[in-house]
Amino acid sequence: MVRIIICFLALISMSRAPTFAEQNVVVVIDDSGSMDADMWTASGQRIRRIDAAKQALVQVLGDLPPETNVGVLALNTILDGSNWLVELGPATAEDRVQQINQLRAEGGTPLGEFLKQGADALLQARDKQLYGTYRLLIVSDGEANDPDLVEAYLPQILARGIVVDVIGVDMSVQHSLATRVHNYRSANDESALTSAISEVFAETLADDGMDGDAAFDMLKNLPDEFASEAIQVLTNVGNLPLDANASSSNNSGWQTNAGTGPSDAAVGFTLLGGLCCFFMVGFTVIVIALIVVGRNLQRRR
Repeated sequence: MVRIIICFLALISMSRAPTFAEQNVVVVIDDSGSMDADMWTASGQRIRRIDAAKQALVQVLGDLPPETNVGVLALNTILDGSNWLVELGPATAEDRVQQINQLRAEGGTPLGEFLKQGADALLQARDKQLYGTYRLLIVSDGEANDPDLVEAYLPQILARGIVVDVIGVDMSVQHSLATRVHNYRSANDESALTSAISEVFAETLADDGMDGDAAFDMLKNLPDEFASEAIQVLTNVGNLPLDANASSSNNSGWQTNAGTGPSDAAVGFTLLGGLCCFFMVGFTVIVIALIVVGRNLQRRR
């Protein structure tokens, strides 16, 4: 029965690709003083890192439909009393261009503080609409000035099921987050930076084309223990805000292993998860019954 439930849930999730309206991405852009340094363009010219980042964001975000939910959060630049250059939501292309172009490179790299702000905004959005993809993209050329906060918040972000991407801008070595997040890309020139940002948005719309039969074949031989844990992950959304004083397994509903993202699901369903599974089981039983009745009718004929 556990396998039936997990396969049914998987088939539902795979039956359609996410649309732009279900795409929720917060970009945390490093605008610290080091971003004022030069980097190369594809044509061999020099350009300030901050200018390359602005151009890349304007180009990629400008190509998205207006209903795409995107937020841009700066570490230092403040507009109208807020570090949100673009609030998470369906901002127009004109708004994005005007606000992103106001980025300036100065100050430090309080990355941990803004990991929380970006993740909390995504969690609030997920709490309201439940469906869709939720992604946190960090674009930075250096290490955080508040590593203790990064250590406190990153495991919680991963535990809550938010996909974390990091792009290292013109760094001589990989960022320390490279092996601890879902995806890491190096961008050592302007063109590579634009491509890296574009790839992040493209991935949220990726459709592997798997049909129902293929999904069932892939999942039908899973051990019951694994299927049970998968159900618990699917039904435990964990949308509570991040807490600097919480342990990595606290306040999230999931447990994590450092540097690997989500792992074992916590024991027990949430009320919503239990109700969903109840209805799923009922629906599955009805479908099976209809199949059996149909086959019996065919045999009688």
